[in-house]
Amino acid sequence: MTFPELQKALAVIGLSERATLSEIKARHRELVKRYHPDTIDGGDPVAIRKVNAAYKLLLDYISGYRFSFAEDEFYEQNPEARLLMQFADDPLWGNR
Repeated sequence: MTFPELQKALAVIGLSERATLSEIKARHRELVKRYHPDTIDGGDPVAIRKVNAAYKLLLDYISGYRFSFAEDEFYEQNPEARLLMQFADDPLWGNR
């Protein structure tokens, strides 16, 4: 897999560079409902193949991703926790 292939897969699915697994799955379900050949209007077999190939590529990328459980990564993913950590002891904002 190359980076341009990954970018193309994101474009086919219609997602930005930062997407969660649940967003990827939800978007895939939506596109399958739209393009699947078993739909009332017959769907689009070429489009469904592209969507499924892009979905598989994204899942392959995610499955090989190494997650970071470092403190700075935690606070990047959870900005509310960062604010609580920064201001919890402040007499004006916190005192918890």
